[in-house]
Amino acid sequence: MQSDCDPHRPAHPGVFPTREARKSDHQPAGCSVNFPVSVVLPAGGTGERTGLLTPKQFCSFLGRPLISYTVQAFERVPWIQCIVVVVAKENVDLMTDIIQRFQHRKVRVVPGGSTRHRSICNGVLALGEGEEEERPKVVIIHDAVRPFVEEDFLYKIAMAAKEQGAAGAIRPLVSTVIATTQEGYLDHSLERAKYRASEMPQGFTYDVIYQAYQRCSESDFEFGTECLHLALQYCGTNAKLLQGPPTLWKVTYKRDLAAAESIIKETLSGTACVITGGSAQAVTLADALQKAVGALDTELDVIPDLLGENARYLLKESNFIQVSVNGSSLSEVETLLRDLEAVNQAVLHPLVVIWMHLSTSDELSVSGRAVEPAAIMDLASAAKLQNILLYGIQLHQSKGRVCVCTRWITHCLAACGAPTPRLRPCIPPSPSLP
Repeated sequence: MQSDCDPHRPAHPGVFPTREARKSDHQPAGCSVNFPVSVVLPAGGTGERTGLLTPKQFCSFLGRPLISYTVQAFERVPWIQCIVVVVAKENVDLMTDIIQRFQHRKVRVVPGGSTRHRSICNGVLALGEGEEEERPKVVIIHDAVRPFVEEDFLYKIAMAAKEQGAAGAIRPLVSTVIATTQEGYLDHSLERAKYRASEMPQGFTYDVIYQAYQRCSESDFEFGTECLHLALQYCGTNAKLLQGPPTLWKVTYKRDLAAAESIIKETLSGTACVITGGSAQAVTLADALQKAVGALDTELDVIPDLLGENARYLLKESNFIQVSVNGSSLSEVETLLRDLEAVNQAVLHPLVVIWMHLSTSDELSVSGRAVEPAAIMDLASAAKLQNILLYGIQLHQSKGRVCVCTRWITHCLAACGAPTPRLRPCIPPSPSLP
């Protein structure tokens, strides 16, 4: 199994990509992490509350298990060095298979313990194996069933942990918390405004979380769940608490799996990047297309190419629309497919690439038949093997309007998980379009 993390010890944290090497990576603007950060994902739970035979972290939707989405969220952060996934001993082979099947990197699988704290402790100890200089400066602990953590918030947690020794996410309480008597009557309620819900991720300097687990009691190991409390009680480290975004919610019940699937579908179908090749006619079409899809709540970025700073779009969760003006060459879309295969983004979820061929001459018939049907079909068949769905759309000018095959646009958007939209049958051209 190819991995950036040695199967028996954590990766060396002292080697970081230069700013130039990672300038195209997707990370918050102005963020720079110059210290080693690793992650522990406890995933040893049985998922009893879901009512399913399979633990929720291994339940699949859209062809991929939940834990794979969480691993993906951390893998895409360039400054995270190693991800330790802690699973029950009987699930080590299953997790190893998931890593191989979805070509995850930076990942090491560690057997868990009988409780949550024992499993997290095993993960922390695994990161401390080897020489002292190989240990991470900051360890982020996150639930394997919270797949929607964002890089900008991880950055805030990592920086606060480095400065304070510990940091954690909090969210406002949704319901009032009450205490009951042994007989089942109301004892008292808490003033909700004074309290917050403790969430994940949480970050610690390695020394703090290591010492906390070395000093904590057997009772803590058996019944405790809060890592921030251990840091305070046994190391005197008072954590910095940061207001987390709503996306930090946890998959707990069976219905949450359906909600997670819906969110991922919406994410995949909500963004697209239009590549114009610098053609003025393609730019005009892209601008008109932006207005046409505005009602679909789809984010559409328009760029001339994928060179330089624009190469970062290859690493985003985005679909692509390649616009070609006149001619019948597939070279532009072939280059795009090669670039996508090189970054290996489509291994994790299907990507949609739409080739829009715009003709401003009479070379195309009104029937809408593709310019090179055999060539585009062969290319689409090859792309599908790489988990890329390629579609070709022919556009032609007729009586002052650029007519678009609505059926094809609807089909392409639906392929990314979007509900079938209502589209106007034609996109009126700008006056600058011949």
